[in-house]
Amino acid sequence: MSLSQAGLTKLGSTGQSASISAWGLDELIVQQATRLLGARYRVQAVNYTRAAFAAIRDSAVTPVNLLRSDPFKELVRTDVTPQGLDAYIVITRARSKLGNGRNIEGVGIAEYRTLLADYGLIHALYEVRVIDGKTFDVIEKRAAAPLDNTGTLRIAGPSGPIDGTIDGPASSERLRAAIADLITRSLPVTLDDMHLIGGQ
Repeated sequence: MSLSQAGLTKLGSTGQSASISAWGLDELIVQQATRLLGARYRVQAVNYTRAAFAAIRDSAVTPVNLLRSDPFKELVRTDVTPQGLDAYIVITRARSKLGNGRNIEGVGIAEYRTLLADYGLIHALYEVRVIDGKTFDVIEKRAAAPLDNTGTLRIAGPSGPIDGTIDGPASSERLRAAIADLITRSLPVTLDDMHLIGGQ
């Protein structure tokens, strides 16, 4: 999980991160995607090296990302078993701009400060790829869209305002529940936008 700040910040302020692997968000996404896709397709679990997929980062120079081949399709070809399935669904973290252009990605908390107000939000930014199981071409790639994007601070992906319940005792569990809610509400919308599920 990342903590990002933008707007009026101290010189030299950088983002922070903390491990949230104990929250089981990867397992939640797999479980929900399996349930949603299983209504229409035969879904099969695959074996893969999670660290190899997590290590892939987009270049900070956008044109480089447009020119290079999608690195996830090569990982599916070489690091996923079994091979020979019709298609593979790959869900990875996505990136968005916050305020003055600072990049935020994946799961985290973002704060934006101005002279008159401070804004905060939680985010669960991810993208879904469908990779052909025979040619390993990317059939479709889509970032999860914003939900209820009516707040003052907006980003391109599932997010919500930070409320007072995030502070204090048991804040970690409330934060985990809020992030899980973003994923649970946004994944059906994203899969439906990709025409992988039918209006569920």
